[in-house]
Amino acid sequence: MIFNIKKFARKLLLDLKPYKSAREEYVRDNKNMVLLDANESPYKSLTNRYPDPLQIELKEKISKWKRISINKIYLSNGSDEFISQSILGFCEPSLDHIIITSPTFLMYKVSANLHGVEVKDIPLLNDFELNVSEIIKKSNNNSKILFIARPNNPTGNSYQEKDLKNILENFSGLVIVDEAYIEYSKQKSFINYLNKYPNLIVCQTFSKAQGMAGARLGMAFAHEEIISFLNQLKAPYNINTLSQKEAISKIKSQNKVLLKTRAILKERDVLEYKMKKIHFIKKIYTSDANFFLLKVDDSSKRYKQLIDKGIVVRNSSKNLNCSNTLRVTVGTSKENIMLIEAMKEIDK
Repeated sequence: MIFNIKKFARKLLLDLKPYKSAREEYVRDNKNMVLLDANESPYKSLTNRYPDPLQIELKEKISKWKRISINKIYLSNGSDEFISQSILGFCEPSLDHIIITSPTFLMYKVSANLHGVEVKDIPLLNDFELNVSEIIKKSNNNSKILFIARPNNPTGNSYQEKDLKNILENFSGLVIVDEAYIEYSKQKSFINYLNKYPNLIVCQTFSKAQGMAGARLGMAFAHEEIISFLNQLKAPYNINTLSQKEAISKIKSQNKVLLKTRAILKERDVLEYKMKKIHFIKKIYTSDANFFLLKVDDSSKRYKQLIDKGIVVRNSSKNLNCSNTLRVTVGTSKENIMLIEAMKEIDK
């Protein structure tokens, strides 16, 4: 399928001349050079030099890991930066808009507001599934980005594959599928559909199952022209050296990540079983992630009671159609026991 970046990108930014370091020229050729270009300290340490602006070594490792071309990979300072850069790059303020499906990840709306871009909300159905017909019906040529979190945050469910395909085939803008929790999901990543749908962007993160939240490292996968355009917008050294090195190390130890992920899923099942016996919990929503959305009798009251017992959960009641809910992350076995014991004491 023919893809033209001019259809999606802001005209003002298409001809942008980004800041480039002199270092980019030799990094591509893997040359060993005397570095006198960036006014750094010449005394060697782990961080005396600026990081690779192109993140070549890390992208090569991700390319083999995800089985995707290096030219289809974009790295960001956390997924938040990618979300912000996407709205900046593809949405004309006061003209274009993004579409979200509440309840969902709040940063989509926050980033749009920061860039002066309108947000159209097409809420999920009562069962927290996508309202596909309304998304297609209410979108137009100014609907530049549709954000879909899968599994969704805060509800924890994954949408049906056929619904996403239907949207991708009928939505004129870009569809960003946010797979922050994909390692915990029973569903397969939509990375496999990038060649079929050039308007698809998939983003993932090192923050959740990979255990690197403090390193702030996000990944996006898309058509080569989209990636090339995003690279023109990013800061030249947006991924620091320590994060790049830690990520390379993490990719090499995916067997350990898999074991920890399986442990979390096992703990999730145990937690669900035990929480069914807590009377103030009225409903436990099915989760395809490492957290639960719980319907309780009084979320503010129960949130404060848990805080008083030294346990922090998320009061998610401000989200659309989530009144009196708490979002609870699955912790270690010890932490989960402490949570259940605290809930039992409150329940009395």
